[in-house]
Amino acid sequence: MGAVVGTLTLQTRSRRPSRDKLDDDLELSIVCHRPEGLEQLEAQTNFNKKELQVLYRGFKNECPSGVVNEETFKQIYSQFFPHGDASTYAHYLFNAFDSSHNGSIKFEDFVTALSILLRGTTTEKLEWTFNLYDINRDGYINKEEMMDIVKAIYDMMGRFTYPALKTDTPKQHVDAFFQKMDKNRDGVVTLDEFIVSCTEDENIMRSLQLFENVI
Repeated sequence: MGAVVGTLTLQTRSRRPSRDKLDDDLELSIVCHRPEGLEQLEAQTNFNKKELQVLYRGFKNECPSGVVNEETFKQIYSQFFPHGDASTYAHYLFNAFDSSHNGSIKFEDFVTALSILLRGTTTEKLEWTFNLYDINRDGYINKEEMMDIVKAIYDMMGRFTYPALKTDTPKQHVDAFFQKMDKNRDGVVTLDEFIVSCTEDENIMRSLQLFENVI
């Protein structure tokens, strides 16, 4: 969970100096996608208008067209993990952000997800994370899906930790987590099982609270 939130919030801090309204209007007139009005996004998210303006400046600085495709997303995300391979995890994260499943992320998609991860309730954060792990979107997490996500996180970060991690460490972690979460031993984890297991885990709950007021 910390890997999801922490790296995303780093992006929002790399923004350009303030520019006057004329420049902003000019830039908005040439982008391919215009975001919804700030008032509407303010009503739909947990950000105020000033925070949304800051987030939008950072977003359009990285993505002048107003939308992000998967390759661009991977390139941006990999900057935060220069010593690891973030491409697979970025792929899964991109799919979670792409709420309309059309192969691109708009500012609305980005800020809605960020609002949940940073300012949402515990249940909202866990529901979003569940959807990240539910790769095939069938409403359940199986062990293979959990293994795919965890291995992607280890590829991104784990190989370069000290001391070095053993190659079977991801599998050991997945076996332990899955056994804990699959309450009825039917081979899949439901949303309810996921939420109950996470709320019982102090480390997960601390990671959910860590970035609440980062912006």
